[in-house]
Amino acid sequence: MPALWQASQSTLFPECLEDWIDDDNPVRVVDVFVDELDLGDLGFGGVVPRATGRPGYHPSVLLKLYIYGYLNRVQSSRRLEREAGRNVEVMWLCQRLVPDHKTIADFRKDNGRAIRKVCVQFVTLCRQLGLLAEASVAIDGAKFKAVNTRDRNFTKGKVTRLPR
Repeated sequence: MPALWQASQSTLFPECLEDWIDDDNPVRVVDVFVDELDLGDLGFGGVVPRATGRPGYHPSVLLKLYIYGYLNRVQSSRRLEREAGRNVEVMWLCQRLVPDHKTIADFRKDNGRAIRKVCVQFVTLCRQLGLLAEASVAIDGAKFKAVNTRDRNFTKGKVTRLPR
């Protein structure tokens, strides 16, 4: 009986990931957008590698991964690391590089201001292209102190029983 899968099989994908990404795939927009940015002017570190030691990941690769995660609701550094190793779109976007979660987290921590500038430019571009609706709502992860006693919380039933 022939085996369905052999351990000696080297790859399941073609050598060129380009064949797997359609021309209208959103990752192509992310790729072109980041490639057109001047990362040095925006304040990203590591744009020009140091003369000594092994060069790290270029900020454009990590920024593409970060924007992809933002668009697809993948915020965790560990989940982004997993996506880079298994998701064909991310493999194409990151040129088959798989940064570890610590590298992704450090990039986010060290380049917070620059990432915010890029996000502003990205939202501006989306508005110019008419990709954002007027009714868009953004919610961040801010935490507020809340007092939620029985006297201060309201349900539909409580609201209808309130004296008018």
